[in-house]
Amino acid sequence: MVLTFDSSAITHGIQLALAPVFLLTAVSGMIGAVAGRLARIIDRARVVEDRARACTEPEPGFLARTYKELADLRLRGRLANGCIGLLTFCAFLIGSTIILLFLGETTNFQSNRLAVAGFLAGVASFLLALVCFLTETLLATRLLDFDMLQQALEHEP
Repeated sequence: MVLTFDSSAITHGIQLALAPVFLLTAVSGMIGAVAGRLARIIDRARVVEDRARACTEPEPGFLARTYKELADLRLRGRLANGCIGLLTFCAFLIGSTIILLFLGETTNFQSNRLAVAGFLAGVASFLLALVCFLTETLLATRLLDFDMLQQALEHEP
């Protein structure tokens, strides 16, 4: 592997490597959003657990509802963790693609196929992370309890 110090080759290598950097920006934003959702899931689970522990004489069905909510929160947490894992893997693959593109442009190393495979795998990982994110948000909205709203609508004159 011979390094070339041709400024036009280096400039072209940087230009090639710049496009995947925009995907890295999207990935970092998604990681921040999903990490925030995961933090809220964890906080909610702690509140539910604390309420269950503090209740000395629970009303009928209270523990069943508590266990159901905790199971739902666990599933949402696993989806968020899976999403973060896939996004991290995506970032690793895109970073590797950037390195391969730059090395392929500035050395004799033939990295085109590896770069294409890494980029496509990174995009596939990003798409799978989006599916996890969508599933988690759909679960979160499905779990909303609108009983109070329904009761208010029924009692309106």
